[in-house]
Amino acid sequence: MAENKLYDAAVKGDVKSLLDLLKEDPLILDRVSFTCSDKTPLHIATIFQHTAFVQEILRRNPLLAAELDSHQSSSLHIASAKGYAEIVKAIVSATPDMCLARDCHGRNPLHLAAINGQVRVFNELIKNSSLAVREKTDRGQTLLHMCVKHQQLQVMGIILCVINDYEFVNAKNDDGDTILHLAVRTKHFETVQYLMGTTGIDVNAKNANGYTALDILELTPTELRDTNNYLSVKNCLQPKAYDSINPRTQPIKWLTKKRDAVMVVAILIATMAFQAGVTPPGGVWQDDATDNSHKAGESVMAYLHPKAYERFIRANTIAFISSLSTILLLISGLPFRRRLLMWSLMVIMWLTVTSIAVTYAVSIDVFTPKKDKKSLGHVIQIGLIVWCSVMGILLVGNTVRLLDWWLQKRGITVWRPRRFRHLDKVNNRNVNQEGA
Repeated sequence: MAENKLYDAAVKGDVKSLLDLLKEDPLILDRVSFTCSDKTPLHIATIFQHTAFVQEILRRNPLLAAELDSHQSSSLHIASAKGYAEIVKAIVSATPDMCLARDCHGRNPLHLAAINGQVRVFNELIKNSSLAVREKTDRGQTLLHMCVKHQQLQVMGIILCVINDYEFVNAKNDDGDTILHLAVRTKHFETVQYLMGTTGIDVNAKNANGYTALDILELTPTELRDTNNYLSVKNCLQPKAYDSINPRTQPIKWLTKKRDAVMVVAILIATMAFQAGVTPPGGVWQDDATDNSHKAGESVMAYLHPKAYERFIRANTIAFISSLSTILLLISGLPFRRRLLMWSLMVIMWLTVTSIAVTYAVSIDVFTPKKDKKSLGHVIQIGLIVWCSVMGILLVGNTVRLLDWWLQKRGITVWRPRRFRHLDKVNNRNVNQEGA
């Protein structure tokens, strides 16, 4: 049968035979999806790492990548587990949604790559599907649980470069265990110290049995309690009062305080800008001029210093509108834990504060006597240079951070934080210990 020849070609990776079969029967790849009882030729070629054969099949019939075997595993699951980066790249290019496919244990390809420490494959997958990173298995385990369980610290470092928010780091499995509980239970003390030093892990979290990580550590056999690792980890896991916890461990409370502070500042600036707009510096005319040059209620500054008044009104209006925009954003309930939204809010506040500073400078310049304007001009000039320098540094620095986060979210690491540089050595040491 032609199907048997197709499977033989898949085992051998014989692209020429595949092309010959397609000439004889152009529908053979479409038909095999319905006739195969378990694995498709794409599964077989992937198992034997026949990259060229896989690429040719995907070019002819990319839908075969969505076919599952008896274990609900796709060819992408197999390639990810075995570390076949080129095959993974080909499959993901043809069918990106397969990154979310789950096998019979609820594991997607990223889970299998993490379990087996396939760093290159993991980078390729995370670049194409950031949604799959947050997926849990049927037992409620996240990718971080997998990394801790299988001691894949290098992969864990990559994950934390992309996602290091409070909810993800402190996620619990079906037993109520966080990754800290799991690391302590499996005696991975170096992992515990790493988590305590680089993530917002909650040491006070309790599992389904009501145990904290320290409670689990206390169950360690007596003969192991005198080791340096045990004592060091015990010191790290001491319960912390919630008021003294670093803001990173309680980002919700921290963000709430920051939001309230920004709200107060925005309201204050809006009030100042409104007041300055309706009663500009110098006041307003109290009566109508006999020659109709002005009317009661009009700004004195607009007549005596028209150009300065235009600059004043522009800056004041920008400050007023931007502060109102900030208030509107804060009360609208947008998820400000998203970095892009936080960055946007920060830029709006910079614009608001800068506009208020310009309003102040224009007002002072207009109403300073001529004899003092020269010395005042130097002060304003120096202040303007310093202000623009600070704003420029902040804008560039935060833009670079936002760009780096955006690239890391797509699996592109431009620079590696110092806290992650030791992960390769740690991971290799763990592998050597397991081999011994």
